[in-house]
Amino acid sequence: MTNPFMERAIELAVQNVRSGRGGPFGAVVVRDRRIVAEGTNVVTSVNDPTAHAEIVAIRAACSALKTFRLDDCEIFSTCEPCPMCLGAIYWARLQAVSFGGTAADASAAGFDDAFIYKQIAAPIAERSIPFRQIMRDETLGAFREWAQKPDRVRY
Repeated sequence: MTNPFMERAIELAVQNVRSGRGGPFGAVVVRDRRIVAEGTNVVTSVNDPTAHAEIVAIRAACSALKTFRLDDCEIFSTCEPCPMCLGAIYWARLQAVSFGGTAADASAAGFDDAFIYKQIAAPIAERSIPFRQIMRDETLGAFREWAQKPDRVRY
């Protein structure tokens, strides 16, 4: 079964590889059966490790729709989202995710994010990058300020 939105995401991914701008990943954000934003992986061309196709598409959709919530949108991605993109998808409140390749497919092509899932599951003291909590009491002041702000925008 074909899908025009996934077809477009695939087209973007292939064009991205051919152009040399980045990896073989494409994504489109759709609202009311219309593409509102597109994205490709441009990590290496813009030197931004967060510039995955889904993140680029989510940022463009939020900008185009002038909102940080995409709860009336869905995303089509050429690959199962990595942990970072999965987090962004949940923060953006997208209503659905359709993807082509699996994490295992990406790993076979040299894009392995399994180690990140292991790091997330590991206790803080056992992570490969040292994590340390400092100045907690001092930082809680910012949370108290936020909690008391009557015009705060909840997300």
